[in-house]
Amino acid sequence: MRFLRIFAAISKRIFFAATAKLIFNSPVFHITILGSGSAGNCAVIESSGCRLLVDGGLSAKQITTRLASVGIEPAMLDGILLTHEHTDHVSGLRVLCKKTPIPVYCTRLTAEMLRKEELALHPDVRQFQAGAEFTIGDIGVRSFSVPHDAVDPVGFTFHCGSESLGFLTDLGKCTNLARERVRRVSTLVIETNHDEKTLQADTRRPWSLKQRIMSIHGHLSNAAAATELVGLLEHGLNRAILCHLSRDCNSPELALGEVRARLDTVGAREAVEVYCATQKEVSPRFAIRSS
Repeated sequence: MRFLRIFAAISKRIFFAATAKLIFNSPVFHITILGSGSAGNCAVIESSGCRLLVDGGLSAKQITTRLASVGIEPAMLDGILLTHEHTDHVSGLRVLCKKTPIPVYCTRLTAEMLRKEELALHPDVRQFQAGAEFTIGDIGVRSFSVPHDAVDPVGFTFHCGSESLGFLTDLGKCTNLARERVRRVSTLVIETNHDEKTLQADTRRPWSLKQRIMSIHGHLSNAAAATELVGLLEHGLNRAILCHLSRDCNSPELALGEVRARLDTVGAREAVEVYCATQKEVSPRFAIRSS
């Protein structure tokens, strides 16, 4: 029965997508992953009137260089949004914000954790409470709590016009709250941190670390992310961007293989574009659109 619901939803979406393309030929906003993985994470979201960085876990030099490759200078950014305070999400902030006064948006507890280092002396830290909704330029932002071993980690959805994008990374489990928040996005950036068998077989990690990674406050596996993506099919998802892959316990081939195999089981491989972000390469500039 679930297969039939998904098939009907996909068929309906394809019909309306074809119709919409005849009427609307301009996407509303875009996302580019500047880099994602164990060593650092950073993405840029653009609309006609706003440019936002999500996390700043690459070096300031790398962020500047990779932004330049997509035609953006740091001074053109309207804000930097932080998911949490871990080094692979904030390491470039101190130098980047020292050179260019960019507003930083994060929760109060995250700001407190960063004040001694990355946000020291930064004059424009705009705090919000997890669950808050606010607007930056013409982009609406909705935050929500996620389970991770950070002080106050959050995910985001971004809205511009009628289009929406979800950002779901660094969480050990996709909670009902997170699932509800990203239910109707057309593009979802989702963590595929590790392959479960590869992690369990890794001899370099102690068992205590493996338990942390696999816990509710750790990271999503390929299989867990694939399950969530299948659950979103009937709600309009048409692209998944896989991110935050472990350097040692995953690979793009494993992550893409797991997700595509799960989509195949419900006949949805052609309905959803799947891309895997990497540490060293800037992704394509993806147009966010529901068709």
